[in-house]
Amino acid sequence: MKKYKRILLKLSGESLMGEQKYGIDSSRLNDYAEQIAELTNDGIEIAIVIGGGNIFRGLSGATQGFDRVNGDQMGMLATTINSLALNSALKSLGVKSKVLTAIRMEPVGEFYSKEKALESLSKGKVVIISGGTGNPYFTTDTASALRGIEIEADIMLKGTRVDGIYTADPEKFPDAKKYDKISFDEIYEKNLKIMDLTATTLCKENDLPVLVFNMDKKGNLQKVLNGENIGTIVCT
Repeated sequence: MKKYKRILLKLSGESLMGEQKYGIDSSRLNDYAEQIAELTNDGIEIAIVIGGGNIFRGLSGATQGFDRVNGDQMGMLATTINSLALNSALKSLGVKSKVLTAIRMEPVGEFYSKEKALESLSKGKVVIISGGTGNPYFTTDTASALRGIEIEADIMLKGTRVDGIYTADPEKFPDAKKYDKISFDEIYEKNLKIMDLTATTLCKENDLPVLVFNMDKKGNLQKVLNGENIGTIVCT
């Protein structure tokens, strides 16, 4: 018996680089697709939002002279490229999937609506939602929170390169301590930057729990759905 029936999976664009410095590592992409495919065999309804940081980040682009609005729009297109790549990898495994876009770009993908997403999920399709919220100044974390709330997901799973939330960045501070469970209020108070404040507030106010875990370790996604104690759960 799986712990969750419907999930919103947030994937990091940077993680898609694998060992590369830019772009999409095909082995990492296939690892992700295989883990997702396992869940579809168990009847889990899966919606996915992917970042675009492996290709372009609007905020960092703004520091390099790009107009922030144009930079964020470029970032939205980067998330669409990643979404199309994952869609292709899933289909190669025989998984039914669909790309929805927050901005109109048919025939690349269908324009997103809650009704389209729920209809596809009910038919057993993996729904990949690209383009962020469709607006500048909002991150893909905020898009994940928004879409998770809209589709009434049981939980938002935030796949990262680390195995949970720590008192400090474990890649910089080896003595940092890991939390097994933490509240949204503690996230604010301790200024732990697991998501931007808009995303955190959306999740808190709409009772959408978030589980942060290491997606790069193959098999972890299945363990999360089996209810194993990995990662860090954030809730009210």
